[in-house]
Amino acid sequence: MRDLFGRDFLSMADLNADELSAVLDAADGFKRSLKEGKVKRSLEGKIVALIFQKPSTRTRVSFEAAVYHLGGKPLALNASELQLGRGETIADTGRVLSRYVHAITLRTFGHHEVEELARSASVPVINALTDLEHPCQVLADLMTIRERKGQLAGLRLAYVGDGNNVANSLALGCALAGMSFTAGCPAGYEPDARTIALARSLAGPEMVRVVHDPREAVAGAHVVYTDVWTSMGQKEDQKRKRDLEPYRLDGELLSAADPEAMAMHCLPAHRGEEITDEVLDGPRSAVWDQAENRMHAQAALLDLLAGD
Repeated sequence: MRDLFGRDFLSMADLNADELSAVLDAADGFKRSLKEGKVKRSLEGKIVALIFQKPSTRTRVSFEAAVYHLGGKPLALNASELQLGRGETIADTGRVLSRYVHAITLRTFGHHEVEELARSASVPVINALTDLEHPCQVLADLMTIRERKGQLAGLRLAYVGDGNNVANSLALGCALAGMSFTAGCPAGYEPDARTIALARSLAGPEMVRVVHDPREAVAGAHVVYTDVWTSMGQKEDQKRKRDLEPYRLDGELLSAADPEAMAMHCLPAHRGEEITDEVLDGPRSAVWDQAENRMHAQAALLDLLAGD
């Protein structure tokens, strides 16, 4: 879908339903082509800057691998090693990097930083994680669900725990895909209110819910998803753990979902905290497929935004 060429991807809301489907189809195609050794090297001769202001394992490696497989050169940059670490603005960085590279990804804290980078850069900018959203993760999540379930529309996804950036992007992604989304969170830990309102405007209010009872959230769900209780940049404390303990994804909570429900976690996991070994390593876990599909979904995105 060449309509995406040259565009930024900062939020799941930057796509419409047809565009989301096109990205997922392209991700499936890339995965097949990679296994067959027939990947189109659409980034041949191109450079992609990967800027990290937060630590990363999956995001960094999956983006570098995706660029490599597409024939491009990944340029991983630690923000502390750039002039960003000495006070140069995001905007000035974007203007300069646009003269050197063909796309930029940014993993940072405030969402306004990736928005500022996109405004100043003349090449596509991709949100590789902010405190508000993690849209590349959710592309991989939806790809994984569709692989396992054969469809997205009509499925029910329940998210339990801290209503963080992943929960925000999941709400929007489910809305675009025709899935219902329910977040089960303690009071004060709900997903971003404006993001939930936007998701409801896309899918209808009955399709996007926020509840405080974890068993109510997962009842009948086809997908049960969780994430760490303390995101990067947040202070870990005992009160937070006490508040979130009833939302641990264990075998008992999973049993309240659909009998064939799949369990998901974007990793890294704090085993025994937000998810038990029984679930993470169990037969209903899709966690390792999620991690692999980060590379495939991001390769598809890079191809559509910046490839030949």
